[in-house]
Amino acid sequence: MVHLMCLLQLLLFEGVMLELGLGAILSAGTFVSAFVVGFVAIYAAPFAVDPAPFIRDVFFYLTAALSLFYVYLSAEIFLWQAIAFVGFYVFFVAFVFWMDLGVEGERKKDVFELVESRKDYEVLEYGERMGTGEGEKSVAGKSGILGKISKVWEVPVSTLLKLTIPQTTPSEWSRFHLSANIALCPLALLYSFNSIIPMNHKIVFLVPYTHFPLWLVVLLASISLALVHYIVETEPPETEQMPVVLIAFVMSVFWISTVAGELLNCLAVVGTILDLPPALLGLTVLAWGNSIGDLVADVAVAKAGQPAMAMAGCFAGPMFNMLVGLGTGLVFQTADAYPMAYKLQFHISIVVAFVFLLLSLMGSLFVVTLFKFRVPRFWGFCLVGLYILFTAVSLVIARFSR
Repeated sequence: MVHLMCLLQLLLFEGVMLELGLGAILSAGTFVSAFVVGFVAIYAAPFAVDPAPFIRDVFFYLTAALSLFYVYLSAEIFLWQAIAFVGFYVFFVAFVFWMDLGVEGERKKDVFELVESRKDYEVLEYGERMGTGEGEKSVAGKSGILGKISKVWEVPVSTLLKLTIPQTTPSEWSRFHLSANIALCPLALLYSFNSIIPMNHKIVFLVPYTHFPLWLVVLLASISLALVHYIVETEPPETEQMPVVLIAFVMSVFWISTVAGELLNCLAVVGTILDLPPALLGLTVLAWGNSIGDLVADVAVAKAGQPAMAMAGCFAGPMFNMLVGLGTGLVFQTADAYPMAYKLQFHISIVVAFVFLLLSLMGSLFVVTLFKFRVPRFWGFCLVGLYILFTAVSLVIARFSR
């Protein structure tokens, strides 16, 4: 979700931000399909992969990347093409379900084995950390100190989230927090639509011929409802309530979107200060930040004894970001330009990112098929080297394109 909202934030802006978003999507895809897959192969190879799902995932991702490359080289995109990207992912999901209908209980068995193996790995890792030696106690003491220091910023953040995101489970119900949610959530949502309806828009409220800012009217109304709720509601609900769950989801998306927007603003400032092109920021900093979670998760799955499952996740996730994240953002952009095409700005670093992404996908498809659907260790080193070469080429292009 964080990845998707960050990409949507990027793609809802024109020019520099769009270029930054394209670079982030492509570089993140290259990072996962080359560096992460390579790291998993180095750690766990040789291991076998299921032929049908492997060919399916790589083929669909490769088709999506080639289609996007063609559209980018044409320097324009129409509304129907942007919708087609999202529709292609819907078709992919339907195709996956269709294939899995013939596998009776196999996926459930794999998931159960993965959960059990990850539990064993976590227990083992926890046991190693909880040793009785003096050195281990010293490390635990240092971790406790760091944990206390982290509370300095964790407490304000968690408090703010509790005041704006409703708790959905009855056991965590709090009359004060829920009343605060009623008072503050409308104001937060009004802020998210500030570009459409300004918060300081003047309206007549209660007093004739007197104009109040919109945010004040919303705040007074929501505080009144919050006070009524605090007085009337004294007992927690017996079960989860769907409106509360829906509001919690909307507010979670709001905070993710807000944080993603601030991240992009920080990246833009860094690029301005260091005189770095936006495409380079997307190809490096933003892509690494979006993909480091994939690296940690996939390596953990590989350590849990499921390298094939870890490798499968390296293709479906980036394809979702490309087709849904990029596709949805471009739908908004092309809808504004409809019926004309939305113009795409050409940048050589974007082309390089396309080339290396396609090389990693086609190389993995060829090598794994050649070795009868077993991943060799040497291919892991090749993929890691390919990503290092991609990063080096991107830096050289950025250096000479100023």
